[in-house]
Amino acid sequence: MEWQNLATLAVVAVVFLGIRLLRRRGVNFSLLTLLALVAGIPIGLVAGQHADWVEPIGRIYVNVLLASVAPLVVVAIVSSITALGDVAKLRTIGLRSVAWLLLSNAIGVALALGLGLAVGTGLGVDEELGGEELSVLENSVQDFGEVVVNFFPVNIVGDLAGNKIIPIILVSVVLSVAYLSLAERDSRSVRPFRDGVEALKLVIFKAVGMVIGLTPYAIVALTVTVVSTTADLQDKFWSLIGLLALTWGTCFAHMWLVNGVLLRVFADVSPLAFFRKVLPAQLTAFSTQSSVGTLPVTTDVLTRRVGVHPEVAHFTAPLGTTIGMPGCAGIWPLLIAVWGINAYGIPYTTQDYLVLALLGVVVSVGTAGVPGAATVAAVTVFAAAGLPLEFVAVTLPISTIADMARTATNVTAAAVSATVVARQTGLLDDEIFEGRAEFDPAAHASATVEDGAGDTAYDVAVSTPEAGRHRVPAT
Repeated sequence: MEWQNLATLAVVAVVFLGIRLLRRRGVNFSLLTLLALVAGIPIGLVAGQHADWVEPIGRIYVNVLLASVAPLVVVAIVSSITALGDVAKLRTIGLRSVAWLLLSNAIGVALALGLGLAVGTGLGVDEELGGEELSVLENSVQDFGEVVVNFFPVNIVGDLAGNKIIPIILVSVVLSVAYLSLAERDSRSVRPFRDGVEALKLVIFKAVGMVIGLTPYAIVALTVTVVSTTADLQDKFWSLIGLLALTWGTCFAHMWLVNGVLLRVFADVSPLAFFRKVLPAQLTAFSTQSSVGTLPVTTDVLTRRVGVHPEVAHFTAPLGTTIGMPGCAGIWPLLIAVWGINAYGIPYTTQDYLVLALLGVVVSVGTAGVPGAATVAAVTVFAAAGLPLEFVAVTLPISTIADMARTATNVTAAAVSATVVARQTGLLDDEIFEGRAEFDPAAHASATVEDGAGDTAYDVAVSTPEAGRHRVPAT
């Protein structure tokens, strides 16, 4: 009924007003995003199927975020690489980034396989296959050769419009390397190119920061929508609740335990402090279910709060939306596979599981960081492994809820990889991480984004070649 949708919208509007008042009082942005998530859950539960008028608010926010991704990635990568002044340094950062992103996914694959087999997920399930629409899934199968070919742009305008991150990164890197090659011979003639990129970066970062400032409001709307549309899940799909719980548990174990160890051992930073700093990115990922859509928030917290130099943050984080992706390409396909193999009594050997694990790592190269990518990744893994696509079809009802934890895992893994790479390349500023320093106005051109109440929502720094270096010897 319309009055029920109107009532839900009115309650959400009251919550928006409360968020606005808290912002005026200077409440921490991370706390605001967390409060927004907490406020949205009970509203969604009470609203049930009557959140139709709230749903467009979240969709608009996600669309605007997605619209900012392509220009953000281009100017950020070109600006960061041209500031390097050295192609060799690009090679170091690039190889390390790919290695850590793939390692993160490999750990996710091993964790999912181990936990799935240990708890015996799927055993005793009496679920009928069939009755599921498989034509869409069958059309989603990605040939690995085709995936590799699609890395290379055919129409860069179309790639920009479609937020195809790998082609965008490749074009940006080629432009940057061309600039560096020309600058070595005649820096004066190509200086306008770099100046123009830096000016464009200021404008784009200003606009993106304004959008990011709206995150708490969007999280309320997105949470209400997701919870209201899945409130009856327990009654309809009880047999899948165990798989869903295991997925969330595995994702959280990877997100906090595995990444906590990596941060302590390889980045030499406090995991608890790190997770507090990246909380806005995690919550945005949790509610938008899009690693690409969360990218502006991810790069912002990495540079402004964690102390990762823009050279690394604006290269590794975008790369992490298409390579690695432990939640979507590692944990989810492996858990579905174990669940289906146990549920339907398919004989599977140790060698078969090893092949399955390898496929989970390979498929993670080129997985799109958008809602629904996990289904495509799972279908691709299953097709390559010769497993029935029905396994994926049966789990579709819980995929949306699982995607919340999966996306947060993906974003966290990319942020951790960027932090480790920054430490290993000497581009992690410990003083910023520890809160003893902010961006140096003398070393950075800053674009400060303020909300209407005058409180600073985000300070986005644009780096120079010397800006933002760490203040301790490189390790």
